[in-house]
Amino acid sequence: MFPIIPAGSAAANYPKNDEGIFGFGKPNGGDSDATNLVSNVGVVASDVTGVGTARNSVGATEFGEDKGIFFGGYAAQSITNLVSNAGVLASDTTGVAGVTGRYRPGACGYGGDKGIIGFGKPGAGSVVDVTNLVSDAGVVAADTTGVGVARSAPSACEYGEGKGIFGFGATDDSSDNRTSITNLVSNTGVVASDTTGVGQIRWGSSACEFGEDKGIFAYGNGPDVSPTYTGVINLVSNTGVVASDTTGVGTVHGVGSAACEYGEDKGIFGFGFKGVVPLNIDYINLITNLGVVGSDVTTVGTPRNAPGGCSFN
Repeated sequence: MFPIIPAGSAAANYPKNDEGIFGFGKPNGGDSDATNLVSNVGVVASDVTGVGTARNSVGATEFGEDKGIFFGGYAAQSITNLVSNAGVLASDTTGVAGVTGRYRPGACGYGGDKGIIGFGKPGAGSVVDVTNLVSDAGVVAADTTGVGVARSAPSACEYGEGKGIFGFGATDDSSDNRTSITNLVSNTGVVASDTTGVGQIRWGSSACEFGEDKGIFAYGNGPDVSPTYTGVINLVSNTGVVASDTTGVGTVHGVGSAACEYGEDKGIFGFGFKGVVPLNIDYINLITNLGVVGSDVTTVGTPRNAPGGCSFN
């Protein structure tokens, strides 16, 4: 007898990771190579150091159903580090020919087992519209260019079982021209043209998936040229529609926080730069499977801004 397959079981093709990892960033006094694992109940572990080149403003995404990758960063724009399904960070892999090294990219998964890295700023030159696909084996493909407004410091997350979305960012080198533009990513890694933004224009926000098929953008540096760190959040539906602003809960993370999925259907924001002393952040905010952001929880990791975060396992 053939097995009975329940309706909606296609979601099983899109694994929901149970644990996460934060990595790298900029504490007071230089860059960091620290990583912190996130358990399946959202507990952040103490620092693990000494693997990978210390740097900040990295991109990170899961791939291969249960692994992750950190990409780029300032000033090691072409380096990648893979994360095993046990959360072990591998040593540096140097840049691949045809891949534009850069810092402040966005990154997210797509297709259930692959990833995409998009936008950012090279070490010299203007912001870019480059995207790079990441295979299910963690191999970063050569540049694809020309889709979406070039910008740095967007954020990105999955939604809708195998799709992704890039949102927000700054369209010039000075980070003065901020945007709320979004670009959807299909389940085959094709980036769509710009969608006029919903929500407060900003750069340096964070994003992650929650609820198995939805996403959330939060925080960043808001619309004024002078720093206006914001706690605004915007939910993303399972069809990629970005909701209007909701006032955030907890202390503003400002720019450079990181986010990832954990516990299969929940999310976590961690670290960042809030613009008042102490500048760097050591607290986290958990996100329920309904997209509700919890209050501040002090964590054991080194306070820092501009780490990356992704899920694994």
